[in-house]
Amino acid sequence: MKNIRFSKVAVALVGSLALVSGGSAYAMKHHGEMSSQNIVEKAASTDDFSTLVAAVTAADLAGTLSSDGPFTVFAPLNSAFAKLPAGTVETLVKPENKGTLTSILTYHVVAGRFKAKDVMGLIKQAPDGVASIATVQGGVLKASMGNDGSLMLTDTKGGTSKVVMADVNQSNGVIHAIDTVVMP
Repeated sequence: MKNIRFSKVAVALVGSLALVSGGSAYAMKHHGEMSSQNIVEKAASTDDFSTLVAAVTAADLAGTLSSDGPFTVFAPLNSAFAKLPAGTVETLVKPENKGTLTSILTYHVVAGRFKAKDVMGLIKQAPDGVASIATVQGGVLKASMGNDGSLMLTDTKGGTSKVVMADVNQSNGVIHAIDTVVMP
């Protein structure tokens, strides 16, 4: 299996992408140039990432994810956090659970800037169609193609998540919105 190496890849994003979240469809417009916003600023200005922003703030990761990077973030939507058992998010954002929260959040981050087509290229190169992606947390996400042609992630516990919006290009990296929180 191939590992994504932390280097290469420039991002170019064109047009607008549609995202279906919580049963409602909406579009986020993006232009060919890189946004002047960093990853945290973009997430903070997007309603569907409010739970992620609260978690990043509670884990004291906003400064890191606002730095030069670059980073690739598989960003769970609010609807992804809502799939967790009742009370999970409220428990994780407590100060005494900062270590666990940090581990979960950094499991969603890859060092480097990787577009969806780069990850799909690794999947196609992998003999078994599954690419291993090393995360900042130290764990590995498995990337594969779904039956519908979508990019899928599988975490170490066997949970799966679908990339529902790819290549949201920011000044310090790229965001791929996902529909389920992945767990280390």
